[in-house]
Order: sequence, then structure tokens, then C-alpha cells
Amino acid sequence: MSSKARTPLIAVLAVLALAQAVSSTQSQEASREPAPAANVARRLIDGYPGIVTGVEGNAVIFADGTTLPLDDGKSEKPFAAWLANPDIEDMLRLPYPVGAPATAPPRNFDPGRARNAAFFAKVYGDCKAHEVEAKLESVVWLPAKYGRTIKVTAINGVAAKLRAISAELDRLGPQFDVDLFPIGGTYACRNVAGTASRSTHAYGIAIDIALKHAHYWRWEKQRPDGTIAYRNAIPMEIVAVFEKHGFIWGGRWYHHDSMHFEYRPELLGQPSPPATTQKP
Repeated sequence: MSSKARTPLIAVLAVLALAQAVSSTQSQEASREPAPAANVARRLIDGYPGIVTGVEGNAVIFADGTTLPLDDGKSEKPFAAWLANPDIEDMLRLPYPVGAPATAPPRNFDPGRARNAAFFAKVYGDCKAHEVEAKLESVVWLPAKYGRTIKVTAINGVAAKLRAISAELDRLGPQFDVDLFPIGGTYACRNVAGTASRSTHAYGIAIDIALKHAHYWRWEKQRPDGTIAYRNAIPMEIVAVFEKHGFIWGGRWYHHDSMHFEYRPELLGQPSPPATTQKP
């Protein structure tokens, strides 16, 4: 076979392999099976160093000696319950497809949208009790291109991570500027729109960009079968920078929110050597 013939074949095989990997990852959505206990422990310890110190039995242990339950004992939750009342284990049930193309996810495939309120309040504080504001830190967003100051939490290195993201995005070509500023906001003590669940903006760990070019599932018209059309205009070069530094992207959700990024290192971090843990 000539080299000219081999090159297209290799490209086709590479695309097929990537599609198979993405499909395999997304096909796990329906079952929402718990992640292995040792993997859960590694993810939490690595994602929240010095904050989460271990997982023993059904207890997530924090550095101050307090604990939170890993599993609430309610298995086989339907999607609405999984989203509205997740335990800590539920947060890790859907694998986040880091690096995958921006394709339409399967129905209700929302990795990272389930957030245990007690866990995030423990780590970052309760904004209603004014525990978040004192830990907010100023970050100059895109110093060379935009130069506006935003506020995010300093806890768990979030401000430092966003500062690094800003520096990398500042070096992108001018064709990306329309998606990088003006931004839609960072810290805000509020709930997720249409829910009673606290937004990650309320913990100072989220940022919205490209309001004029973003797509949001609540803005989309439902199809006759009740499904939602997926749309996205955010360049994957921008997404890759955020993901590199531990932020997940709302554009990977079936209930898509393409302007939204939030710091969720437990979903993106590379596991360290196995941690000592016991299965619940």
C-alpha cells in the first residue's frame, strides 16, 4: 500500500478510535454506577489536598477531623433525585470526558452537575453565612487584552489556577477574543437558575464567559419528544486550557451551559497511588 493510501486510512482509524472511546465513556450515563471506593478516595484526596485527608468506610474525613457521609444509602436514584439531592459519591458517578470533541451528549449525561451542598460548604464556606467573601481573591482577567479584575476563592488554589488560565488565554490569537471578554461573572451568592441548589458561583469557583456567543439548555426549544437540541460555539482551544487546570465545562452536559466553567479537580485529576480505604 502506498504512503498516500496509508495516510487517509490512519486518519480514519484514529477518528473511529476516538469516537469509540467517547461512546464508551458516555454509555455509562444510564446506570450511574458508583465509582470504585479506592478511586473515590484518591480523587477526593488529590483534588482537595490538605482539606480531605481520607475516606474510611462511609466517611469522608476532613483535616479538622470532621466527616461527611460518602453514600446516603439511596441507590438507583432517578436523574432528578441524583441532580437535586446527590451524596458525595454521586458527584463522581458520571465520568467527565476531558479532551473529547464537543459533541451532543446522551440524554441526561451531565458529569459534574451533581454537587453535594454539604461538601462544597465544608470546603469553600456558606455564602449566606458570609463565609466565602473573606476568602475571595482578586484576579486580573487577561491582563494584556482585557485587564478587568474578577473575584474567586483562594481556597484550594482556585485563584492561582484561574490566574494561570488567564495567562494562557491571553496568549491566544485575536480570533478568540470575542469568546474571552467581556465575561459574564464569577462570584455570586445565588442558586442555580430554576432550582433550590446552590450554584458553584456561590462558592467562588466558577466563571462564565462569552455571553453573546454562549448556548444554554433553558434557551433551547424542546423537540416533540422532549429532548433538547445541543449547540455550542465555544472554541475547544479555550476549553482545553480550562480543563488543563482542573475546570470542567458546562458544554459537555446534555443540559448544556457552554459559557460556564467551574473548578472540579476531583473529576479531572490524575489518580495518585491507591489510598487506604474501606468499601462502604
